[in-house]
Amino acid sequence: MSRISTEQVKHVANLARLAITEEEVEKFTKQLDKIITFAEQLNELDTENVKPTYHVLDMKNVLREDVSQKGLPREEVLKNAPEHQDGQIKVPSILGE
Repeated sequence: MSRISTEQVKHVANLARLAITEEEVEKFTKQLDKIITFAEQLNELDTENVKPTYHVLDMKNVLREDVSQKGLPREEVLKNAPEHQDGQIKVPSILGE
């Protein structure tokens, strides 16, 4: 007995805005049934003493420390701006009026 129906496959395809043929519905139904069967086999494993795996490699934070640094002088930045006003870069409005 299949764990997923063709109607469920069609419903999911519709939700994902996928146009699939009847041939593909049958193919995906079989494939998804195999995936569900495999997932159920995994549920049978004893994972009581297995720590969660967040990453397959033992990695530490490889990012640099977030250190505040002095930025460019405002006058220098404004020299490169096409338009500026009152010490700030002027950009076109993106909100409708």
